[in-house]
Amino acid sequence: MSEKRLSQEDDCSSLLSRLGSDSPRPRMKFGGMFCNVEGAFENKTLNFESFSLQMQGRGAAPTQTGSQHGGRTIVFPSGHTWENYGKREGDRLIIKGGKVVNDDQSFYADIYIEDGTIRQIGENLIVPPGVKTLDAYGQLVIPGGVDANTNLQAPQKGLSPCDDFYQGTRAALSGGTTTIIDHVLVDPGTSLLSAFDLWKEMAEQRACCDFSFHLDVTRWHEGLYEELETLVKDKGVNSFLFFMAYKDRYQSSDSQLYEAFGILRDLGAIAQVHAENGDIIDEEQKKLLSVGITGPEGHVLSHPEEVETEAVYRAITIAKQANCPLYVTKVMSKSAADVIAKARKKGVVVYGEPITASLATDGTHYWSKNWTMAAAFVMSPPLNPDPSTPQYLTSLLACGDLQVTSSAQASFSTAQKAVGKDDFTLIPEGTSGIEERLAVVWDRAVSTGKMDENEFVAVTSTNAAKLFNMYPRKGRIAVGSDADIVIWNPKETRTVSASTHNLTLEVNILEGLEFRGVPTVVISGGRVVLEDGHLNVSEGSGRFIPRKAFPDTVYKRIRARNKMAEARGVPRGNYDGPVHDVISMTKSVPPTPTTRGPTGSKTQTGPRNLHQSGFTLAGAQIDDHIPRRSAQRIVAPPGGRSNITSLS
Repeated sequence: MSEKRLSQEDDCSSLLSRLGSDSPRPRMKFGGMFCNVEGAFENKTLNFESFSLQMQGRGAAPTQTGSQHGGRTIVFPSGHTWENYGKREGDRLIIKGGKVVNDDQSFYADIYIEDGTIRQIGENLIVPPGVKTLDAYGQLVIPGGVDANTNLQAPQKGLSPCDDFYQGTRAALSGGTTTIIDHVLVDPGTSLLSAFDLWKEMAEQRACCDFSFHLDVTRWHEGLYEELETLVKDKGVNSFLFFMAYKDRYQSSDSQLYEAFGILRDLGAIAQVHAENGDIIDEEQKKLLSVGITGPEGHVLSHPEEVETEAVYRAITIAKQANCPLYVTKVMSKSAADVIAKARKKGVVVYGEPITASLATDGTHYWSKNWTMAAAFVMSPPLNPDPSTPQYLTSLLACGDLQVTSSAQASFSTAQKAVGKDDFTLIPEGTSGIEERLAVVWDRAVSTGKMDENEFVAVTSTNAAKLFNMYPRKGRIAVGSDADIVIWNPKETRTVSASTHNLTLEVNILEGLEFRGVPTVVISGGRVVLEDGHLNVSEGSGRFIPRKAFPDTVYKRIRARNKMAEARGVPRGNYDGPVHDVISMTKSVPPTPTTRGPTGSKTQTGPRNLHQSGFTLAGAQIDDHIPRRSAQRIVAPPGGRSNITSLS
């Protein structure tokens, strides 16, 4: 009997046809989130060139094998490289039977993990003995979440958050987040480098998951350039936040923002803004306190939606003129989100970040009769009182007008909030959300059909990793990527309660809400930290993740805009026509009289001289520039006619 021989190409085709969604090609570009993220359509998950027909049977799916890379530089399938800072010991694990979901494609495959790194992806994997098997049948296998906005150590009103790097990252892992980017709040007058070193030391001692940092610049001056350059080039920080609010404390002027944005653009960093009009807020707070409004409702009344919207528009305008990428943190209102969406449609390089709270609830709770509950919602910008806001922001997130979800985690206990019981301006600002973030997005966006599983991965993990240059080490399931993986059960539900969450905070603003989508297994750095509802974390096990400047996702567009925006003069001949004489209008204007007393102290000695006067006609007069007429006829002066016809 003759045997039919298949060519190598035919054999490869038959293998590929059984992989994933029956095609090795990524999804087609029809719009939505993918059209806004560069590189989303590159097939980075599987390295087909490394597949050997001699090693695999026809019935097996292609397999990737990572090289041993302890302490050496590794190259990802996309060509991206990073230095492995020492070999990380971890469990030997194999995840079997799950549906692997990245931001651009989904497919069924097994995953082998060793020493904190993904080593193989495929079917019928050859693994060493003693490997622990994790069953993912009927569930999704997704990259660990990346929370790009936490404030686990930043003090307010002299108070430190009750949930620090240990409690905060512990709660993050229980919810499926395996990497955080925390804000380093630098006190005015303090060195940026010393603040960074202090934050890094605290996180290395306490954090349970990997972490990185943004630097919050609270006082801008030209002398910061050298520190910014050191942080970007030597310390692995590529994002800096500026405040447009908190007058007389942290607020930067428009000219300072313009200067800073230009410097960040040259360094290859990303500018972030807390967008609110601090001048209006300051005046509104004084007005409300003067009429006796001291409770938490005064916070939202003094931060109307318009102050956020105006500041977002102004920040985008400044960033556009400076040609600097802009990241707007904590988008809380419809109108502010619309400003970002319209700017993106015009090609502006700007990104928007709704948070857990703004996607899950609204600001009607500020008027709660329970002061403790109302105070728990105090944050800036505040939650919008319009109940339809969460659904609106979710829709913009689903269609790609907003790009990243974060938690803005900053929890203060009831006793700490009570510092402002008689003055709402003294209430420490911040809420929880680090543990519920992924579940909120899945329940409000995926379960409702607004978003698919790939877009879910994008907005909770991949987009942040790309924007802040951690991709594909973070935010992707691929050979060579960090073994930060979540096995996600989309059918299971969980009800939020302060009695069961993993924070020390006594009040949870999402109390009693039920969300679909639960992490059943969480792997951080190759170690199983959550399984069967049991959380097993190690204090200080998190690593600092340095981030390089000029992330491609952002700066490809910035470079192109730089070339197009070069100022060019118009060649023309010299003007040789008449030029009108211009009379200088410069004159000294006396100070405006005031009822608050004289501007300077004048001491009079002796008796008053009744003949002394300050009136004089000597010197230059205000109307000296008006030509004088030699004669003037008086027609009918008061008191009757006169025979005077001229004045000399």
